[in-house]
Amino acid sequence: MKKIEAIIKPFKLDEVREGLSEVGITGLTVTEVKGFGRQKGHTELYRGTEYIVDFLPKIKIEIVVNADQVDTCIEAIVKAARTGKIGDGKIFVMPVEQVVRIRTGETNEAAI
Repeated sequence: MKKIEAIIKPFKLDEVREGLSEVGITGLTVTEVKGFGRQKGHTELYRGTEYIVDFLPKIKIEIVVNADQVDTCIEAIVKAARTGKIGDGKIFVMPVEQVVRIRTGETNEAAI
C-alpha cells in the first residue's frame, strides 16, 4: 500500500476529485494548507499599503491506495491539476505499513 500526498492549487480541487473518481479512487482527505516553492509568494496592495504574502493558499490531498493503483492515481492528478504555470504543485508517494478501519477492525487492503 502507498500513501499519495498531492499539493495543488485550490481552484483545481474539483477537477482532481472528478479525475480520481473516474479512475475508481473514492476515498480521499483534503486539507487547506499554505506554503511556497519557487513562487516565493507575491506582493499585494491593501488600502494603499503594499505587503508581502509569503505563504500562498494550497490544497493537500491524501490518498491511500494499493501499490498497483499508484501510477493511475498520479496520472489522474497530474492531468487534472496541471495549468502549465509555476505553482502547480507536487506529488509525494510514501509506503504505508498498516491500515486499520476503526469501525470494523478490518486491516490493510480490506480497510482501504
